[in-house]
Amino acid sequence: MAEQNPLEAFRQVLAGAARAMAHEAELELSFTADAPSASFNQLRVPMPARGLPAAQVAEARGFADGFALRMRHHDPALHARNAPQEAVARAVFDAVETARVEALGSRAMEGVRANLSHALDMRLKSDPLTRARSREEVPLSSAIGLMARERLTGEAPPAIAEHGLSLVRDWIEEKAGKDLDALAMALDDQAAFARLTARLLEDLQLVDGQVEPEQAEEEGEEGEGEDQSEGEEGEDESQDSGGHSDSEMESRAETEQDGEEQGESRQTQEEESAERDADLGEDGEEGMKPVRPNRPLSEHDRFLEYKAYTTRFDEVVEAGELCDEDELTRLRSYLDQQLVHLQGAVTKLANRLQRRLMAQQNRSWDFDQEEGLLDAARLARVVINPAHSLSYKIERETDFRDTIVTLLIDNSGSMRGRPISIAAISADILARTLERCGVKVEILGFTTRAWKGGQSREAWLGAGRPAAPGRLNDLRHIVYKRADEPWRRARKNLGLMMREGLLKENIDGEALLWAHNRLIGRHEERRILMVISDGAPVDDSTLSVNSGSYLEKHLRQVIHWIETKSSVELIAIGIGHDVTRYYARAVTIMDAEQLGGTMVEQLAALFDEAA
Repeated sequence: MAEQNPLEAFRQVLAGAARAMAHEAELELSFTADAPSASFNQLRVPMPARGLPAAQVAEARGFADGFALRMRHHDPALHARNAPQEAVARAVFDAVETARVEALGSRAMEGVRANLSHALDMRLKSDPLTRARSREEVPLSSAIGLMARERLTGEAPPAIAEHGLSLVRDWIEEKAGKDLDALAMALDDQAAFARLTARLLEDLQLVDGQVEPEQAEEEGEEGEGEDQSEGEEGEDESQDSGGHSDSEMESRAETEQDGEEQGESRQTQEEESAERDADLGEDGEEGMKPVRPNRPLSEHDRFLEYKAYTTRFDEVVEAGELCDEDELTRLRSYLDQQLVHLQGAVTKLANRLQRRLMAQQNRSWDFDQEEGLLDAARLARVVINPAHSLSYKIERETDFRDTIVTLLIDNSGSMRGRPISIAAISADILARTLERCGVKVEILGFTTRAWKGGQSREAWLGAGRPAAPGRLNDLRHIVYKRADEPWRRARKNLGLMMREGLLKENIDGEALLWAHNRLIGRHEERRILMVISDGAPVDDSTLSVNSGSYLEKHLRQVIHWIETKSSVELIAIGIGHDVTRYYARAVTIMDAEQLGGTMVEQLAALFDEAA
């Protein structure tokens, strides 16, 4: 009988130990060269070298033990019911629950404790916590997870994480030190542990609606109209499946609304599926013009001396189609962790915008009328003096027009890093805020499918390089959020901007026409298009075979046409680049961190003008 492969023998032993620990006889374990993962009864752990080095063996054991403990001690349904909606808070909630599960194994088995420590060391090697140089760069989920582990097991954090943890430890201890101490009391009770974790998130101000108390306070100061707006806010809550109202009301109603939300989600998916089918029917089969709607170009040929060599390889794509669900979740979590401190500042600004919009939509009444609705507030004087006649009131019509806002975000390579991160999170918060006020929001992005021309350039080369080919690259226009799509269902898509390799060239003129054309097709009375970019249009392939100002000239022509001939209101924000020379209504910011506040102020100014 042939001698068994040592690697296979190790896998079988590891699988047997995992089955015993998880109390799951059908559990299967395999090695992987990719990221370790667990799904249903399948565990995938890092593959050690054939020589089975001790460190790699310990890492594989650590991941196997961690997954097995989670299967035994963790109830996914209970976890999902208690988990917060905000991404940063959700990441912290998950990390603390992982610390609980692993602490149960560590405290009972010394070998498991050592294995889990090795696995943690491996995870931390790629964690931003170990590279953080300032408090803003520390992912809170990693920091709080390590501090919870320290409280539950008595083990100090690994040395590699000490510096990053020291940047936020004092702040966390001050805000939630008592909450962390209390976790050990509910180690064996997941539901009670989740309630303690929720309190920790509240004390750290990580839950959704973290600035709502400030908002309620300021609205209370406004006094008159508070009772009237209260009813409208109740209507908003029933319409908004994402729960963008008071966090207290949200947490009380969350369990009751789960079934309704799932039904709404399925209905929305069916409607969107039908909508996509309709879109495909209008555009025709692949290869027919257009795969990407290019009709505005032909409509405006009378003043736009611009052409594309071919539109055959252009695409309009939903963000979710460019990567799978798991990767989108990971990218969104990464985005939120990077910008947790900025998010609070932008949310405050967004709440100011919300109050200004709601003030324009507040109901107002004419009192002491001869007919209308009975004024219950004035019934007392009739009781006191029956000689008084009954008083009626009539509601005034508001002048607030039905509005849609499109955010068009430059997805070029020069936006890589902090600018694109801040653009994504600012768009996210702005969309949530405007949705609360009944303003539809569409979030779009534009880039190219390839560097240096892609398939369009290959086709041009194959045709013998005809002169003056025009635009010579494959466009990629991305729909992050449709106007009629609830914010809650689209928020994850914005994480796609963090994906390595997505950001390439920028051809602004056609992107502007595309976004404009989508707006023109809407039924809203007022249409606003906000462009966020960090520079002039640049595509090396196009500019190498046309004049150096070819794309810039086209952009200027498109902007001029929209500003003078179209009903769409156009505003622009330039990041580190002067866009005021292109757009009549524009601002330039030199620091990307100003973006959120600038977006809010620009929109607020527009709405104030309308008022």
